[in-house]
Amino acid sequence: MFFDKLINMLGGGVADAAGDLSYEPAGIASDHRKAAPGGLFVCIEGFVADGHAYAADALANGAAAIISQKPLSGLNLPAEQVAKVKAFVQVRDSRRALAAASHLYYGEPSKALALAGVTGTKGKTTTTYMIRSILGAAGVKTGLIGSICNYIGDEERAAGETTPESITLAGLFAEMAGKGCSHAVMEVSSQGLALRRVDFCDYDVGVYTNFYKDHISPLEHRDVAEYFEAKNKLFSLCKKAVINADIAEFEAVRAAAVRAGREGAILTYSADYEGANHGAADIRARDIELISDRKVYSRFYAETPWFSGSFTVNLPGRYNVSNALAAIAVCGLFGAPKEAVAAGLSGVNVRGRTELVSEGQNFTVLVDFAHNAASLEALLKMLHEYKFETITTVFGCGGNRARDRRFDMGEASGRLSGFTVITSDNPRKEEPAMIIADIVTGLSRTDGRYIIIEDRREAIKYAIDSAPEGSLVLIAGKGHETTQTFSDRTIPFDDVLVAREFLRERLAK
Repeated sequence: MFFDKLINMLGGGVADAAGDLSYEPAGIASDHRKAAPGGLFVCIEGFVADGHAYAADALANGAAAIISQKPLSGLNLPAEQVAKVKAFVQVRDSRRALAAASHLYYGEPSKALALAGVTGTKGKTTTTYMIRSILGAAGVKTGLIGSICNYIGDEERAAGETTPESITLAGLFAEMAGKGCSHAVMEVSSQGLALRRVDFCDYDVGVYTNFYKDHISPLEHRDVAEYFEAKNKLFSLCKKAVINADIAEFEAVRAAAVRAGREGAILTYSADYEGANHGAADIRARDIELISDRKVYSRFYAETPWFSGSFTVNLPGRYNVSNALAAIAVCGLFGAPKEAVAAGLSGVNVRGRTELVSEGQNFTVLVDFAHNAASLEALLKMLHEYKFETITTVFGCGGNRARDRRFDMGEASGRLSGFTVITSDNPRKEEPAMIIADIVTGLSRTDGRYIIIEDRREAIKYAIDSAPEGSLVLIAGKGHETTQTFSDRTIPFDDVLVAREFLRERLAK
C-alpha cells in the first residue's frame, strides 16, 4: 500500500489525496523526461524550472500518478489527462515527499545498512574514505557515496552531485544492500540537507567536521545563518552525533544536536591537545608528528573509549589527524577493532586530496581539491609545518560561483605561498581573464609574488620546470576532476596526469 504508507510518513505534510490510493507506481521521477509508464511523477519547484509546468509532459510519457504542491486543478491539465491520473497527492513540500516516496519505492533500504553521514565545510571526502578504509580492513563490505565517486563494495561508480537526489540515493542504498554491503558512509552536503535529499535516510551516526563561511550565493545559501542551519539538520536524522570539539562553533553545534534530541548520544573529538575542549573530548589525539620522507604523512597517539595507541595516517597535516579521529569515532561505534583502524588509516588514499605525484624528482608535487579560501589557507598553513624550501601554488577559481572566493583565495595564496601561478580552473560561463583579475585583486593585498598563465596546462608546466630542490609545488582547486569546463566546451583535464607528464619530461632532460 504505497500511498497509504507515504501519507503516513508525511503526516501533516499532506494537504489532499484523491484517486485510487491502493495503486502501486511502477517507478518514480521528478524529471518529466524520465517519467516511466505507470510511474509516479513528483512536481518539484527547481532553481531553473518548475516541475508543476511539466506534469502534462510526464503524463504524456506514461506517468499515472502525481505528487504536487498545487491542487490537481492548478496543473492546467487537459480533461483527458486528468481522467488518466490514477492517484494524486497534494503536499506542502514536494521535495520532502520525493524523499519519502523514493525510500518507500526501494523498500526503505537505508534501514538495512549501518549508515554514517559526514557533513562539514571541509573534510567530508577524506573522512568518508578513512571510514571506508577502516571498515574494509575489518572485513566489512561497505558502500560509499560522495563527490569523487561512489562505491558498492569494491565496485566503483561515477558520481554526480556530492549528495545525490533522493531517488538516486535510495537506489544506491538498495543496490548496496542487495549486493551484500552491511555498512555505508556518505558525504552529506549542505545543499543535500537544505533540499531534503537526505530526508528519511536512517543515519546511525552523523558527523560534523567543521564550519567555514562558504557556499553563499544565489544558487546555494542566502547567508551564513542559512548555511549553518542547513548543516545542523543532519542531527535530526541521526541516532548518534560525532562533533569536532576544536571548532569555534562547537558550543552552537552541540546545542543544535541537543535541540534535535541527541543529548546523551553525542561523541566529541579533538586533535588540539592544548585546546580548551580537549580534556573533555571523548576521542583525543596527542604527540602528533608531521613526517616528510619523500611522502608527507602524520603519526599520533589516540585515546578513545574503546582503545588507545599510536596510529599513522597516510595523509599530511593536523587537520587530517582531526579527520582520522572522526573516522575512529564512527568505526569505534560500529565495533571496528584497533588493528583495523591502524591498517585502514595507514593505507588510506584519497584521489585529489593532498595526492602525491612522484616520478622520483627531488621536490614534492601535491594535487589538492582546495577550492575556497578556508581550504586553501588551512592547506598552506599545514604544509608550512613540513619546512619545504619554498611553496609554489598553482590555482584558479571556478566561474559562476561567489565572487568573494576569488579575492579571498588570492589573498590566502599571496600570504602563504612563496610564489603563486594564477591560472584558470573551470571558468564555466565567465571569461577566464575576469576571474583571474579578481584573484589578482585579492593577492595584491599582500606582498606575494605571482605570474599569470591563463592556460592551466602551461601553468603546471611552468611551476614544475622552475621548482628547486626541496621545494613544494601545490596544484590546487580541481583535485580529482578529470575535465575542465569552459563556456563553449568541456575538455579532458586531470591535474595529476598533467603534472606526471611534465615531471617525466623534466627528469628526461
